[in-house]
Amino acid sequence: MSFSRLISGIKKMNNPTVAGLDPKLDFIPEHIKNKSFSEYGETLAGAADALLQFNIGLIDALCDIVPAVKPQSAYYEMYGFEGVKTLAKTIEYAKSKGMFVIVDGKRNDIGPTASAYAAAYLGETAVGGGKLSAFGADALTVNGYLGTDGLTPFTDICKANDKGIFILVKTSNKSSGELQDKNLDDKTVYEFMGQICENLGADTVDEYGYSAVGAVVGATYPEQLTELRKKLPHTFFLVPGYGAQGGGAAGLRGAFDENGLGAVVNSSRAIMCAYKTENAPGEAFAEAARREALRMRDDINANI
Repeated sequence: MSFSRLISGIKKMNNPTVAGLDPKLDFIPEHIKNKSFSEYGETLAGAADALLQFNIGLIDALCDIVPAVKPQSAYYEMYGFEGVKTLAKTIEYAKSKGMFVIVDGKRNDIGPTASAYAAAYLGETAVGGGKLSAFGADALTVNGYLGTDGLTPFTDICKANDKGIFILVKTSNKSSGELQDKNLDDKTVYEFMGQICENLGADTVDEYGYSAVGAVVGATYPEQLTELRKKLPHTFFLVPGYGAQGGGAAGLRGAFDENGLGAVVNSSRAIMCAYKTENAPGEAFAEAARREALRMRDDINANI
């Protein structure tokens, strides 16, 4: 299934990380913005082109050391249809470089609308007498708190198209416990949601022991990471919150199984803005991003 391709990339590169591509104009070096604005003006088209050129530079610098990228759709949608075109082009380019692409869209709705989201990001859309791929991502983050009738359209697409989903279980934000830590019968809400992941993916388990239905579990809650790893043996984790949000490498150990697999850890700003952290010139943004990605890889591997 889909995550076996991701896990194979992790093993090949000895790197259980994913680079978040969440660009804003403030993150992009001046020379890139100036070139895009000179061609398209200070317009949404100019902004979207600057995002794309920035992403291409990052992907080129990372594709041989980082197995996956995770573009957050909101950072593209804020630039309108031009930004959405950049999202599609970013996905296409990353896949052309052999990277696994997780779209962080946190999509869901009632059944028919969920089916449309699933087709858009993971499947195909009927056009005339044929079917076409709209975005062609490998995986998508999904909000499961509408219930299983909003999830089965995604799992159906996963099975048909060798794709994966990550369902929000225990998110990294500070107020997540307002809902997710509440008790539901004899379980917390997040544990109950984790069990839904296990159940929905039961018939898609791959050679590594993981299904096509993963879970989002934040690095900012290491105790829950450890708890859920034990209770969800077939659920692969996407772990946000490392670095800028405060999650440290030492707390990540519980996310991984006895083989050092079972999770992929995201970093966005620390990689994208590494040139600023280093006080390096904007022209060196890609090299700085590569250095930070290697540092992150080594930091995590030393702690799991």
